[in-house]
Amino acid sequence: MHTRTVKYLVLTVATAVFSTAQAEDAKKPSKEEFQKLYSQYLTEEGYRPEIDEDGDVRFKREGRTYFIYTTEQDAQYFSVVLPNIWAIESEEERSQVLAAADAANAKAKVAKVFTVDDDVWVSIELFVARPEDFKGVFDLAMHGLEYGATEFVGSMRDLTSETTEPSPSATKL
Repeated sequence: MHTRTVKYLVLTVATAVFSTAQAEDAKKPSKEEFQKLYSQYLTEEGYRPEIDEDGDVRFKREGRTYFIYTTEQDAQYFSVVLPNIWAIESEEERSQVLAAADAANAKAKVAKVFTVDDDVWVSIELFVARPEDFKGVFDLAMHGLEYGATEFVGSMRDLTSETTEPSPSATKL
């Protein structure tokens, strides 16, 4: 009798876990739903968002082009990216870029400064309880991203003024 009760409990728990996992999968927003959520918000805030070739939501703010990364893999993940803020033109400059990125990452909250091939990008990445919760932190996150970019460019100008003139792409910021 005891064995049958244990088997019943195991089966009941397994069914509940499987059902919960299926319900969670059913609740995950699609990439298109994220695109709509982000685009509607940006439009309401006065931006003119577009969907780029990767399916991310691209928008301009103060003359700079940003994109909000969209993924259906993690509904709680929110990321805004500012690409191509500095072109790396030599291996010597790459070393300076890495030092400046390290300095900016140490000073800026939530901002990540990193290289993509021969360019420098800045992003913010954070988790929200629900996808729509990004709205409550969007402006603060954008300020954090811009602060990270400003810190990076300032560090690069300091480093490059010791050796050469700054990269022409530095004028983007």
